[in-house]
Amino acid sequence: MLRRTLLLGLCRGPLGRGLGTHRGGSILDRDGKMSEIKKKIQSILPGGDWNPLYDTSYLPPESSDVVIVGGGVLGLSVAYWLKKLEKPRGAIRVLVVERDHTYSRASTVLSVGGIRQQFSVPENVQLSLFSIDFLRNINEYLAVADDPPLDIQFNPSGYLLLASEKGAAIMENNVKVQRQEGAKVCLMSPEQLRNKFPWINTEGVALASYGMEHEGWFDPWCLLQGLRRKVQSMGVLFCRGEVTRFVSSSNLMKTASGEEVNVKRIHEVHVKIDQSLEYQPVECAIVINAAGAWSGQVAELAGIGKGPPGTLQGTKLPVELRKRYVYLWHCPQGPGLETPFVIDPSGTYFRREGLGHNYLGGCSPTEEEEPDPGNLEVDHDFFQDRVWPPLAQRVPAFETLKVRSAWAGYYDYNTFDQNGVPLLLGREGPGAQHHLSLPEQT
Repeated sequence: MLRRTLLLGLCRGPLGRGLGTHRGGSILDRDGKMSEIKKKIQSILPGGDWNPLYDTSYLPPESSDVVIVGGGVLGLSVAYWLKKLEKPRGAIRVLVVERDHTYSRASTVLSVGGIRQQFSVPENVQLSLFSIDFLRNINEYLAVADDPPLDIQFNPSGYLLLASEKGAAIMENNVKVQRQEGAKVCLMSPEQLRNKFPWINTEGVALASYGMEHEGWFDPWCLLQGLRRKVQSMGVLFCRGEVTRFVSSSNLMKTASGEEVNVKRIHEVHVKIDQSLEYQPVECAIVINAAGAWSGQVAELAGIGKGPPGTLQGTKLPVELRKRYVYLWHCPQGPGLETPFVIDPSGTYFRREGLGHNYLGGCSPTEEEEPDPGNLEVDHDFFQDRVWPPLAQRVPAFETLKVRSAWAGYYDYNTFDQNGVPLLLGREGPGAQHHLSLPEQT
C-alpha cells in the first residue's frame, strides 16, 4: 500500500501531469526521469536494496588494520605480501592511500625499468635475486582468475658495467661479493669486451663486469598495473586522497635497563579526499610509509625530524626528492639486439628500447647540477652537454643519433648511504627492482 501511495502521489504532481504533453521536453526524457525517481523510492521501501542518495563509495573506511601511504609498486608490494601471508584469509584489513591515481608522477612509471645483481652490498644482491625470480614467474604470483596473463616484456640482455683504472679494484671486489651471493657475473678485459661487443670503444676502460643471466629490463607500468589488479582481488582497499595528519597517543614504558621512554603510537590517519576540502579519519593499528620521493614529508607528519636537535626525534628522514632526465634517441647504425644495459665510468647509461634502433639513456647530475624538483620539465641542454659527449665517445655510432623525446621522473634519494632504510624507501638506483622483495624480506 505504501509503495502504491507514493507512486500515485508522484503521478498527481506537476511532473505526473506533464507526462502526457510535449511541452517542456519529450515524453521519452520524462519517462526516463520518472524511472529514476521510481528506482530511488523503491530502494528505501521495505524489501528494497538500500542505495543512499549521497554516494560515499569514494571515502576510505572508518578503520583499517594497516594504512599504507603510497600506492606505487612499493606500497602495492607491501599490500600484496601482507595479504599473501595472512592467515586466515581476510584476517587483515589493508588500506592503500594514493593521491595520484593516474601515476603520472610515479617514480616507477617514469623509470627505465632496469634490474641487476651487480651491487657492492650483499643484501642488495639478495634482493635482486628474489625480485628477478618474481618477475620471471610473475603470473604464478599475480595471476587473477578470468583475467589475461601479464606480459612485463622482460628483456634478459644483462648489464654491462665499465670501470676505469681507478675503479677496477673496486669492481673486482664487488664481483667477488656478487658471486658469493649466487649471481652469475663475469669480468672482461678490454680485449674480451671488444670481441663480444665490437661497437664499443674501450678507450679508458680497464675492466668490465657483465651479468650473464637474471639481468635486463622490463615494463614497469605493466608491473604496477598487475600488482594493483592482484591486490584488489585479494581484498585490499584503495582510496584516492592524501594523508594530511597523524593522530598519536603516548605511553611511558621502561626499557630492559629500567630507563623510562615515551613511546608514541599512531592510532588515526586523516585522509584528505581528492578535489575536496573534506577529510576522513581512519582508525588504524599500523601505518607504513611507502610514499617514495615524498616519504620525508610524510615522516614529518609523524613528528620525525621535528624534535630537539641531536635527538632521535630531531633526526630527519634522510630522503630527498630528486629529479632525473631520461632521453629517447634513434640511431640506425647503433648497437643491435644483443645490446646490454650499459653503464659508463662517467655515469652515463643507455639501453636498447624495442626493435627499431631506439635507445633510452641519461646521466645523474652532480650535486652542483641538481635540477629543481619543483616541476618535471626537461633540460635538453643537459643531454647536449653532459650525456651525448660520453655516449659518442663510448659508442662512435652515437655521433649521428637524433633525440626523439625525453621526460623527467622523481627518485627518492637516500642522502645517508643511497641504500634502503627501515621505512622501505629512499633507494637511489635500485628503485622498482627491489620494491618487490623489500616488503617480503622485512
